[in-house]
Amino acid sequence: MKKNIVVVKHVETEGPGSIADYFRNTAFDLKTVELSQGESLPSDLSAVAAVIVMGGPMNVYEEEKYPFLKKENDFIGEVVKREIPYLGICLGSQLLAKACGGKVEKAPQKEIGWSVVELTEAAKDDQLFRVFTDKLDVFQWHEDTFTIPDTGVLLAGSEVCPNQAFRYGRNAYGLQFHIEVTPEVIWNWVKADESLVNPIGMLMDSYKKKDLYEQQAHIIYNNFKALLPA
Repeated sequence: MKKNIVVVKHVETEGPGSIADYFRNTAFDLKTVELSQGESLPSDLSAVAAVIVMGGPMNVYEEEKYPFLKKENDFIGEVVKREIPYLGICLGSQLLAKACGGKVEKAPQKEIGWSVVELTEAAKDDQLFRVFTDKLDVFQWHEDTFTIPDTGVLLAGSEVCPNQAFRYGRNAYGLQFHIEVTPEVIWNWVKADESLVNPIGMLMDSYKKKDLYEQQAHIIYNNFKALLPA
């Protein structure tokens, strides 16, 4: 019987993107949980091979406005306790930090668009990043940042937000940046935000970087898949 990779969505527009393309023809089934539609997180984790938590416009500390965040916090804590491989993207990284005892707060400034993050020395021997050199070109869309929980390992940072990626325990990862985006996904986000300064330039860069970014993402997905049960 196939095991499931549970993909947790917070809003319709922030889905798994290229993650779904990568895992479609593997030994795992992707099961999506739409929290904004009232769907429930799985209570039985015996058939769960991994959990991937996507982004969203809400903040982790808005539990009164978004009641599902409290249940999600408890769920993530249990996933980490059981050492089920976890990959949190943007909001998903902040939720991991919070569930493991870190703090989430407003970043010094919003990061929207393409930027560069620098990998730490620890990343060179890390399962997720070990094949990369010292820097990654990534896509950002966030206003909050997190502290690294006690015993967590910082894997990437930047001048604007020193904490961009971390590992907690053996196989739980939080990435502040979006590795899953495609030009089509970015276009949908751009259309919904009239405050952007240069949306056309951002979209043009997305098409220019498309092939290399997809290759980079697939390396990370492949490294993450190696953590999953055979």
